[in-house]
Formats: sequence, structure tokens, C-alpha cells
Amino acid sequence: MRVGIIGTGAISHKHAQVYAKIGFELVVCTDINAEGGRDFAKRYGCQFVETYEEVCRHPRVDYVDVCTFPDFRLQPLQICAEEKKHVQVQKPIATNLETAQKMIDTARNAGIQLGVVSQHRFDDSTQFVRGALASGRLGKLLQADAYVKWFRTAAYYSRPIKGSWATEGGGALINQAIHQVDILLWLMGNIAEVFGYWQLAALHKIESEDVVAAVLKYSSGATGVIQASTAFWPGYTERLEIHGTKGTAIISGDKLTTWNVENDSGDPAPVEREVASGASDPMAISMAPFERQFLDFGDAIRTGRKPVSSGEDGYRALQAVVSIYESCRKGTAVRL
Repeated sequence: MRVGIIGTGAISHKHAQVYAKIGFELVVCTDINAEGGRDFAKRYGCQFVETYEEVCRHPRVDYVDVCTFPDFRLQPLQICAEEKKHVQVQKPIATNLETAQKMIDTARNAGIQLGVVSQHRFDDSTQFVRGALASGRLGKLLQADAYVKWFRTAAYYSRPIKGSWATEGGGALINQAIHQVDILLWLMGNIAEVFGYWQLAALHKIESEDVVAAVLKYSSGATGVIQASTAFWPGYTERLEIHGTKGTAIISGDKLTTWNVENDSGDPAPVEREVASGASDPMAISMAPFERQFLDFGDAIRTGRKPVSSGEDGYRALQAVVSIYESCRKGTAVRL
């Protein structure tokens, strides 16, 4: 696979390192900060161009990797649709559902793949738990919770666009905890109803939330809780806790750290203690799940099947997030 990158900020470096490791060729890049973009191109041995249109239309690119802020997704996708080039975007898929749906429709009509980076679907822990739930090892599912009690410094939010509604779509929930929201949906199925409370600018000078808590009701009848923050110093490893009538599974960071299941049978659970987490450092995350996701996206392009994390999956995660935001604003429960 030959890749073009739009946006050469922090996460793009992780992507470039992964491409080199899995044998994908990074062909071209661009960034609105030309100096930073040229430095990136020199570091990773690719061409720098001045505009995103040039990346989307580059004759040697198979797919475009959009590593920008989430308010800039549809624009490159529309050009890629014209050029029949596939697109992978960073999470969240967009800042609002209308744009997300237009992205999905545009990709479908053009016959191109649209993937959303949600690398934790590819953690060994998540893959194991998904298989175990499908085979009923936890019994009837009663409760599934996500706790993302992280910390970000004032410097992290020093740019006015950080934590803004227009550019980022919100704060801790849409930018940090959306990974865990996606995994809850992937493991538990759809969310039917939410009720949320937030604190806007509890610690940081931002216009959106840096503390939020929500109660969930899944379509299955199970219940759950999501807590997300970037205000809890020094930052604590994120957790997913799933409880069924036969037992409990807890994923901490990227590892399965608890597997307490009554009269369990089947493959041994891969319980570990050493975890990777972005609780206080956004880059302190494992490369392995990125490798697996990018290889999956390449295979989806070659075979025509849906990627494991598709545009529709990104839409569902965003729908849960914006529904919690709506509940926080209105002070009422919101049905999805």
C-alpha cells in the first residue's frame, strides 16, 4: 500500500513509524505549517506538497490518511472520492453527525473505503473479550462501564482550538474517551439511552468539558457508566469493566487485567499486569494495534470487504458522544 498523509502533527509520527514497520510506503505529506511538514517529510523520506488537494490527487497514492483536527474530514474525502482513492481518518470521524453521514454517503457512492482509526479494537485484550462474550462465557451481560480519568497539562490546551466546539467537537469525551465509547459499542452492541452531567472548563481554560459522567442503557437491557476527564492529575489508566451473570472482565489500558468467571471453560484468558496507557502522555501508547488496524485497512482495500473499524462504526461512536452532550445541555435523558 502507498499512503499520503494530511496533517503532520503528533499522531502522524506514530502512523509514519507504523507504515515503515509494516512495509507500507509513505509517498507524500502536507501540513498547513509548511516548515513542520517539510521536517516530517525529511524525517520519513516522503515528498512534501503545499496543499491537501495535491495529496488526494497524487498518482502514486492508494489511500489518504487524514491526521488533522476533526473539523477537517469531509473536504479531502470529497476529492478522494473523485479520484477513487480510499480514506482513513483519525478519530472522531467528524465533529457532528451531519458531516459524518455525508462522509459515509460520499464514500459509498464513490465505491471507496472509509476507515476510522480505533486501534483498541485490535488489542489482544479486546479481541479476546469480544470472542468470549460472543460465546457466552460471561453469561447474560448486566453492566459495562468505561472510566477514562486522564490528565492533560495547561500547555496541551494552550492553542485556542484545543477543546473548542468548532474545531474539536468538544473536550475529554470526544477526543480522549471516544476510544472507550467505541469499544463499549463493539463489545456490548448499541446504546439505547443516555443521561449525562458535565463540568465545562473545570480545570482548563477551554470552552468544552474536561469532566463528564454519563449513565447508559444498552439496547440489550444492560446498563453502564462512562466517566471521562482530562483534569485528574496525574492521570490514571483507563478501564473497561464488563459484568455478566457468570463473571467479570476488566481491561486496563491495553491489557486484560481481571478475568473472574465462574466455572470458566475455553481458551485461557490472557491476563497481564504491564499496561500501556495515554493517561498522562498522549504518545505513551503501543504501536502493535496500529499495525494491525493499518494492515486490516489495506486488506479491506484489496478485497473489497468492510474494514474492522468503518465509517459506520465511527458514526455510532460519535452518535453516543453527541447524545451525551445533548443530555448535558438539556438536563434530560436522550434516546439514540
